[in-house]
Amino acid sequence: MLAGLRRRAATDRPRTAGVRVTREQLIRVAVALVVAALAGLLTGWPVGAVLAGIGAYALPIALGTDRHAARALARTEAIAMWAEMLRDNLSAAAGLEQAILVTAPYAPAAIRDEIAELAAAVRLGQRLPVALGELRTRLDDPTGRLVVRALTQASTRQSRQLAELLSELASRARARATLRLKIAPGHAKIRTNARVITGFTIAMAVGLIVLNPAFLAPYSSVTGQLVLIVVGVVFAAGFLGIARLAKVGVTEGGTR
Repeated sequence: MLAGLRRRAATDRPRTAGVRVTREQLIRVAVALVVAALAGLLTGWPVGAVLAGIGAYALPIALGTDRHAARALARTEAIAMWAEMLRDNLSAAAGLEQAILVTAPYAPAAIRDEIAELAAAVRLGQRLPVALGELRTRLDDPTGRLVVRALTQASTRQSRQLAELLSELASRARARATLRLKIAPGHAKIRTNARVITGFTIAMAVGLIVLNPAFLAPYSSVTGQLVLIVVGVVFAAGFLGIARLAKVGVTEGGTR
């Protein structure tokens, strides 16, 4: 219901940046609240309830999923294909805007919605630099930002070398996608190890709470709650380090 009420036509959408709450975020918040409530009921620790809720919300994001990695790779390849489509249509189209409108129905599936919104904005008479700025935010991809930057410069300065630039960007995007394919098995192994370590840690904590609550009785005092904050910070730092190992860092200059 919230998503339906928030959905507006392209002309009615505010042009300023705002906070967009996705369905996935709402689900994570709901799960975090349930986990926090269960932890509070089982332990009676307010700090424990807060830490459990934060962990339930943040760990899926920090550890990531193979699906997210595959989606990022698909978007990089799709941006390369769309750049090549624009390049091939520039000579036959009446201009950059016309080339965007021509390629929008045939854009790769991974970015089709974003390109369709760009084409809709162009048809409605929105200035191309503004529409491209919104596309840059929606794509949220280093290669996509480079392509949008080139298109924005061409729309404001009438660049005659746009076709060559798009070819270079498409080549760079494909090289980055190839590199990601080569390093994907290694990062998948790291993500698996991170999930195993995290799973065992959580299982140990839950096991102590359920099977041996007397061992954790000192944490019920005020001093124990303060110590639990320190413990939570230490575990958070450890999980953050694991998450950084499990993620593929991407910059506009390449993949690291």
